[in-house]
Amino acid sequence: MIVQMPGGTLPASVGRPDRVTVAVYAQDLVLQIGIVQQLRQRPELELLPDGDTDGAQISLVVVDTVDDEVTALLQRLQRNTATRIGLVVGTFESAALQRVIECGVGAVLRRSEADQDRLLHLVLALAKGEGVLPGDLLGKLLTHVGSLQRSALDPRGLSLSTLTAREADMLRLVSEGLDTAEIAEKTSYSERTVKNVLHEVTTRLQLRNRAHAVGYALRNGLI
Repeated sequence: MIVQMPGGTLPASVGRPDRVTVAVYAQDLVLQIGIVQQLRQRPELELLPDGDTDGAQISLVVVDTVDDEVTALLQRLQRNTATRIGLVVGTFESAALQRVIECGVGAVLRRSEADQDRLLHLVLALAKGEGVLPGDLLGKLLTHVGSLQRSALDPRGLSLSTLTAREADMLRLVSEGLDTAEIAEKTSYSERTVKNVLHEVTTRLQLRNRAHAVGYALRNGLI
């Protein structure tokens, strides 16, 4: 069960406008104690007590793994537009990445790396509207987004993956500045075949000419 982590006794300087207000949620007391002890030492932060978390600038969720219960909590927090969500997680499978992004999580930190400085960096980055992801997760996210772009339907209703290997090869050669005769020599096709293939691409994708086709293919990662 996820419990909200109490802020405890707040220092006399509570309410200073330059402090970032933080509400913290954890799965157990061990996580609670560890995170509270680290955040409580930072004068830049104000931990909110129970019952006073709706106005928190940052909601920090600390869990072992992302399961259905955690997803439900993230979705609930996402409905509060006044808060930004950070996630500190023990184990994180790449399949959960899209799920937490869809739930509005703006920053992820692995628990094994969650020392005081990194926790502070995560909270302050979120407060500035910035995102934080471990390098390997950022790489996976970019790969995932690229995959979605390549498989999505373009404005003409055509799949971006409709280029055949031959079409892609010829467009790549066009992008290198080769003319029809040079492409024919490189690919061992006749010049007529090269013209037909390139004409088919521009016609099918409703493009103006070869240069337009090359630009389209480059923008969408097809060559």
